[in-house]
Amino acid sequence: MAVTGMAASPAMKDLYNDIKRRMDTSVADFQNTLGSTRTGRANAHMLDQVRVDYYGTPTPITQLAQVSTPEPQLILIAPWDPTIVKEIDKAIQTADLGFNPQSDGKVIRVPVPPMTEERRKDVCKHLNKVLEDHRTAVRNVRRDGNDSLKKLAKDKKISEDDEKRAIEETQKMTDGEIRRMEEMCQRKEVEVMQV
Repeated sequence: MAVTGMAASPAMKDLYNDIKRRMDTSVADFQNTLGSTRTGRANAHMLDQVRVDYYGTPTPITQLAQVSTPEPQLILIAPWDPTIVKEIDKAIQTADLGFNPQSDGKVIRVPVPPMTEERRKDVCKHLNKVLEDHRTAVRNVRRDGNDSLKKLAKDKKISEDDEKRAIEETQKMTDGEIRRMEEMCQRKEVEVMQV
């Protein structure tokens, strides 16, 4: 990507980098949420939000076990420490994801039941709510950036023309990140609605 007007100006370079980093963080968080959203097929990322109490520390399952999907409707969890099978089982049940794990003492099998049409629509509604929350987060970053630009202009560290160009650039960045999240959400909705 070419160096932008904001990134080229020494007075605005740090501000530009901060805005870009915060917007990218919001998009990455949204992408992680999409990855853990339940579709009709088993996906190892469905359990990313589940935390297991491991010696008093809430720990992600992926740090305690190998998580795989050997079949389209099954998640297989093979803990590296067999003594925590019960804790993993309990954590999945209390996470309220609609899963009923089955354990044989060594591995945990998590059957992924097929989703009903109504459940698919609920998941899509939830995705849109999460999308709106992340859109708002990106817009808040834009607002903070614009406030900082106005302060720089008021303190005569940048010209009014630089301020105007930087605000337009921040808006373009905001529009681009929101468009990116909307496209990800649309792809996920298609995946969720597939039977």
